[in-house]
Amino acid sequence: MNRREALWRLLFPPKCPFCGRVLDEPGVCPKCPKTLPWVEEGPRVLPGGAVCAAPLWYQGEVREAVLRFKFRSAADAAVPLGELLARCAAEHFAGDFDTVTWVPVSRRRLRQRGYDQARLLAEEACRVWGVQARELLRRTVHTPPQSSLRDAAARRANVLGVFGALPDAAGRRVLLIDDVCTSGATLCECVRVLRGAGAACAACAVVARAPKEAAGKMGNL
Repeated sequence: MNRREALWRLLFPPKCPFCGRVLDEPGVCPKCPKTLPWVEEGPRVLPGGAVCAAPLWYQGEVREAVLRFKFRSAADAAVPLGELLARCAAEHFAGDFDTVTWVPVSRRRLRQRGYDQARLLAEEACRVWGVQARELLRRTVHTPPQSSLRDAAARRANVLGVFGALPDAAGRRVLLIDDVCTSGATLCECVRVLRGAGAACAACAVVARAPKEAAGKMGNL
């Protein structure tokens, strides 16, 4: 660690993304893993045949951690959250993909937020695996956040046609990464676009996914 990094660590020490406890190194505190809502079942099958794995349920302190990471400038949480995601994806999809990409935000949202949270997660997961994430998707249209829409049909319509695939997608077996899966509409649309560009995309990984009853309220998509 160089002097600049040491000063930054002193001024902004790493914290557990779930309880906020100050830590010596980025990660999750010793207590939180005992109480977090871990997903014990297998990956969820999305419409179109893609599957989505997540280490955690999107509820309680996990939901709050994701919201802080996504909307409240808690970009440092990408390190511990990305590591959790990496372990989960490796457990369920080892050998099933050769390329890692992410669900991109729009340019306007990137300017507002200062970072693309899904890209940070993808890069942290790839750091764990010793590989490089690759940009394969672009968001070509700025739309309202999916979290502002409660109806499943509205969520599907909100992301329809807003993504484009880059030429490098063709022929790749892709793992698609995002922060959370609630209705699944965004992941499904990205998978559709990647497949249309010639990618073999059947695997998705997120930090957390909504419990079945919550997803069911949005049409169980």
